[in-house]
This record gives sequence, structure tokens and C-alpha cells, in this order.
Amino acid sequence: MAARASEDQVIAILDPQGVRAQTTTIEIEHVAPFLRAANAVVTANLLEQGYSAELLEEIERWLAAHLYSCVDPMVAEETIGDGRAKYHGKTDMGLNFTPYGQQVALLDKNGKIASVMNAKRPAVVKVIA
Repeated sequence: MAARASEDQVIAILDPQGVRAQTTTIEIEHVAPFLRAANAVVTANLLEQGYSAELLEEIERWLAAHLYSCVDPMVAEETIGDGRAKYHGKTDMGLNFTPYGQQVALLDKNGKIASVMNAKRPAVVKVIA
């Protein structure tokens, strides 16, 4: 399915005032894979939830920003001498890892995306004889 949101819309929330542009330029081709993934997740999990087309677009946009930010997190604190950087977010927090994911959780009132991301998956053990 074609993406509901555009790459430009995702970039607009990732870098609303050009703050990130000081260190990284976010290009459309950088965002496109995350938008495709967000579209697939929204399409697979939210079409039967009764959400409007506008809400599905918003969830997709914020989810794409969340996925992008998991790979390229926002710097919270930076030191130049001895090169130290601290990033927003904490490991293994699902949608709470980024402010964008927190917005997804807010928009998805049924909690479907959060439940998919936090689902326990069975362990698989393969024996090679």
C-alpha cells in the first residue's frame, strides 16, 4: 500500500526548526525505509481498528519518526573534548524509547501498536544433527 504520510512530513517532525541540521542533514532517502516500515505496521495492525484515514496518517508519520530516531537518536548532551555524547531514550522501552513513539501510543487509543511491539515471542531452538 502507498504510504499515507510523506517523507517531508516525517522530516518536519524529526527536525521542526532545523535543530538536528547542525550535526546531521535528514534527507528524504534517509527517511523512506522507515516510512515504508511504518506503513506496513499501520496497514497490518490498524485498518480494522476503526480509525479515520487522517488518524492512520498521523500514526504512520509519528511511527516512522520513532523508527528513524531509534537508529539516529537525538543528542541530549554533547561534550567536544574527549568526545562524549548522551542520547535521548533508554534501551528496551518500546514506544517510550522516543518522544515520537510516545505520540504513537497517545494516538493509538486501542494500544494495538504498543501491544505488537511488546508482544512476547516464543523462543525457537534449532538442533543441527
